Amino acid sequence: MRAVAQVRNVRPGYAVIHPNRDKAICKITKLVIIGILLASIALMLIVTIGGWSKLQGMKPVNFIWMLLYVLAAVYIARWARGLLPMAAALAILLAIIAAIATLGLAGTSWFDRSSSGFGAAQSLFGGKGLTPDELGTLTLLLIPVELALIIVSMAGFAQGWNVEIEVPMEEARRRGSRPIAVGPDTAEA
Repeated sequence: MRAVAQVRNVRPGYAVIHPNRDKAICKITKLVIIGILLASIALMLIVTIGGWSKLQGMKPVNFIWMLLYVLAAVYIARWARGLLPMAAALAILLAIIAAIATLGLAGTSWFDRSSSGFGAAQSLFGGKGLTPDELGTLTLLLIPVELALIIVSMAGFAQGWNVEIEVPMEEARRRGSRPIAVGPDTAEA
């Protein structure tokens, strides 16, 4: 496959700006999404470390999931609108997994593991892990956090962060926008 050059043809004296990115609601939405992603990572990390011996085959999946959330947060911080539906899709899957882990039947719930016959969880670092009730509560907290991520990500996707308009350089400067491309005989703002 041939590499395609990223060429933007802008008329001389004009700049391309993203007007929706300058709106306060878009900036707040972006920060809220990043905050929710980081809260999800923190909850997953606590559950992973505190319930290390009881996670069975989910240990690598948890770390991969956290890495995906970190990457999504980084790219969303750079206004990558395309990551918003992917973050929402991952949040849907994680909410389902969290619901099964907290509300599941036949001993699959963290809360069921506090009865007799179940051993205590060991931490990643070899010490005593979190109690089943603590693990269940943290996992239960993941559900509303992931639902919030779904809702806010889709709201952010609808805000049109990708909309570009070509305006005269003076207009771009007046708006306070940082132009992403300029014509060949103008200086960058």
